[in-house]
Formats: sequence, structure tokens, C-alpha cells
Amino acid sequence: MKRSVIDITDLTKEEIDALTNVAEDIISNPGKYAHICAGKKLATLFFEPSTRTRMSFEAAMYELGGNVLSMTDAATSSASKGESVSDTAKVISCYADIIAMRHSKEGAALVAANAASIPVINAGDGGHCHPTQTLADLLTIKREKGRLGDLTVGLCGDLKFGRTVHSLIQALSRYENIQIVLISPDELRLPDYVYNDVIIKNNMKCTQTSDLLWALPKLDVLYMTRVQKERFFNEEDYLRLKDSYILTPEKLARAKKDTIVMHPLPRVNEISVAIDDDPRACYFKQVLNGKYMRMALILKLLADNKAIDEVTV
Repeated sequence: MKRSVIDITDLTKEEIDALTNVAEDIISNPGKYAHICAGKKLATLFFEPSTRTRMSFEAAMYELGGNVLSMTDAATSSASKGESVSDTAKVISCYADIIAMRHSKEGAALVAANAASIPVINAGDGGHCHPTQTLADLLTIKREKGRLGDLTVGLCGDLKFGRTVHSLIQALSRYENIQIVLISPDELRLPDYVYNDVIIKNNMKCTQTSDLLWALPKLDVLYMTRVQKERFFNEEDYLRLKDSYILTPEKLARAKKDTIVMHPLPRVNEISVAIDDDPRACYFKQVLNGKYMRMALILKLLADNKAIDEVTV
């Protein structure tokens, strides 16, 4: 049976833990995986701009010995002629073994997965979710903190439109003794459906505040986010809110010595470049960890769909 990953909840906690184990094995033994996807093709369908995610998927497939078919501009694809996402997925299924897709509309990846005859990985759909970024985040937390439970995690900035935040909260809800601190202006607070359906439903400890300085000393993980101009309908609102939270060395001095600072990137100015050399800065490590987790996920889905032999660690 064809299997895709559209939401982080498509993976069980046990599967996520297994993926992090495979990713860490890839880091330790890259040669073991160098040819495992020989003859297989990944199609990257990006209807929305991306640098890290698209190139991460492509690098992942190449390092597994496979090949890549890439669509990076919707304007040059048949979508510009009015072709539906469903038809595009059916067409690409004739050429590739697996699809990674980004789209500006929530639910587009699910439509593609339902139509395709090959696995589809959601590489971000509007403000909905971004499961492979969450996998990168989890691997980063595990490698830096040594665990995925017993943590106080602060999520700061645009919590309303931030799909990476929504997916990360969903994933962390499965681990024990996680306390969430939501740091945002009122206009960018976490949507009620995430708060009620994930935090409340799973009895997660949660605090909401607009005060980053108050929250910093309490955190094991600080996850900064960009205020996303492309998600606003009103430019005045964007300009008013875009600099709400800027992390500087002076502010970070209030944090614990082993607090880690994360960001899904791209950043604009919400983290000062002066923090880049601080040992607590982990956002570029996240980028590299994303490649390893996408390698692990590609292997899992191809194995689940009987396209390659199952990978064991």
C-alpha cells in the first residue's frame, strides 16, 4: 500500500525515533548509504520559493545514490496553463519513484498524495505544516540536548502562520514532561485549533507571554521564527510587527549556558548575526540535520512502498 507523509502525525513516535536513529547512523557511516537508492528518482515539485528545503531534498537523494527531477518555478510548469495539482501528481508518478512537494495552499500536498501512485512528502503547504522541518528540529534537539523529553521549549515570533511551529508542537506532544512557552504579540498568537487540539488535548504544560526577556531564563530550547511578510494581507500590519522580537547577545545573556537557539530559516533580523558564533546557536546545524532526516525519510518511504529493501540500523 502506497504511503506518504503529509503531516507529522502520519508518523508514530516509534517511527520518528527510528528515523532519528537511521539519520545518526547515516552521519556515522555515510558510505553504507551511498548507493542504496541507485536507479531511483526523486521529483521535487516546488510551487513556492525555497532554498534550504528543496536543495536539502535534492542533496539527500544524491547522497543516497539516486537522481533528481526538479521543478523550481511554477510559472514554467503546466500549472501555469491551469493543470490541477492532482493531474500534476499523476503525471509525475510516471517519471519518478517519490515526490517532495511544496505549495502555497494548505491541503495541496494531501491532494497530490491522494492522486499519485508513488509516495509524496509534504515539503510545506501554506501555513499548515512542514513535517520534514520538524524531523530536522527533533534530530537537532536530540543531538544537542541528548533527549526529546523533560524539556522547556520556547517558541517565539510568528506563531500564527508559522507552520514549523505547528508541526513541532504536534511532535513534542508525544514526549514526556514537555513544557511549551509561547512568546508572541497578540496578533501572532498560536491559532486556537493548534492550542486546543494539541496542547489542551494532550495536557501539555503551556505558558503564553509577550515577554521574551521574562521567558529566556526558563528555557532549554528557544525556537525563533521569522515574521512572514508573504502570509500578511495588510502590509501595515507586517511593518508594525516584523521587529517585535530580535534576539541579541545582550538578551541571550539572560538564558542558561546550555540553552540552544534554533530557527527554521531564512532569518531576516530576528537573530543578530553576532550570535552566530555563540556555541548555543544551532540553526545552521538544523540545516545539516534536515538533510540527514530527509535521507532517512526517503529510505523509509521507498522501503515501505517496496521500492528498496528495508533499512535496519
